[in-house]
Amino acid sequence: MNTIYIGVDFHARQQTICYLKTETGELVFHELKHQDKQRVRAFYAQFHNRVIVGLEASGYSPWFERLLEELGCEVWLGHATEIRRRARWRQKNDRRDAELILELMLHDEFPRLHRPAVQSREVLRMLRYRQKLIKIRTMSKNSLQAIALQSGLAKGSRLFTKQGQQQLGAAEMSPVMQWQREHWLQLMEPLNQQLLETMGWFKAQSKDDVCITRLRTHPGIGLLTSLCLVHTLQPVSRFRNTRKVAAYAGFDPIERSSGERKCFLGISKAGSRLLRYLLVEAAQTAVRKDEDLKRFYQRLADRRGRPKAKVAAARKLLIRAYIMMRDEIDYAEFRHRAVAARLARRSQGPANVPEVLIGQPASPEQ
Repeated sequence: MNTIYIGVDFHARQQTICYLKTETGELVFHELKHQDKQRVRAFYAQFHNRVIVGLEASGYSPWFERLLEELGCEVWLGHATEIRRRARWRQKNDRRDAELILELMLHDEFPRLHRPAVQSREVLRMLRYRQKLIKIRTMSKNSLQAIALQSGLAKGSRLFTKQGQQQLGAAEMSPVMQWQREHWLQLMEPLNQQLLETMGWFKAQSKDDVCITRLRTHPGIGLLTSLCLVHTLQPVSRFRNTRKVAAYAGFDPIERSSGERKCFLGISKAGSRLLRYLLVEAAQTAVRKDEDLKRFYQRLADRRGRPKAKVAAARKLLIRAYIMMRDEIDYAEFRHRAVAARLARRSQGPANVPEVLIGQPASPEQ
């Protein structure tokens, strides 16, 4: 059976379609409005062979992807910037964009992106939802702190204890500040309840998951970080090495060098912003409990500053998590292999150097 490739220039309200008739070799263009979902379904249901639909990755196409999967079509998501970079013409319109996507698919040059499984997409969507709730709650707490300080009540984090709440309610303030105080407090109650419900949902999703259990044995990696790692990186077999993993998460440095001038900028910040945020948060705990990470963090903080040291520690934590997922080992086994590798490197050193000096700075007495 012949495979039918369909290039789609997808927009929020419409889509332009370009596909090749296998009988005549003719390019066919078609336009569909998204207000009529039944017409969209009927168009793709008319094909009986294997159908591969390619479109640019966007935030408003999940409903269309689900429709195609229900019809048995294969969905390819492409990198929008890479697709446009490979265009050979300056003019840009919907028909040309759809034709370009089809041409790249036919010539095996389509910059295809990885599509996580349905369960992974739901878990990541819930993690992003929880992150938004955290931001709203943080804004509410900061506003209450400002009201408390303006009323002469400096409690810091103790403001949200039971005693601190009583003192905030008894503080003297203007009618407008009292009105704001009551509304901010009323807003925080449902937020706390929703955050508790999301944590219960995350615990149910991680139940009996061996990979998450292994990752949580590493200091600093908790439930949320392990969920984000598993559902973002799996399957880990698609990464050739640790450098690919770091680049996928956006921890790879950007270089702008030319001739004798060497210039290294910050990290690329590609990939999941949520994963980088959780890893940086987890690294701040890991550097206190893991001796190797602690030495690495302190050495880099003295040279480059604490912000860069935190990002570097988060990158190391990502690489450790990738190795644990790839080799299906826990933190204890990871440490055992690291010690074995360190001893092997020492055994390959020069024979005339005492063992006590290997990996240690030479003291004046020696």
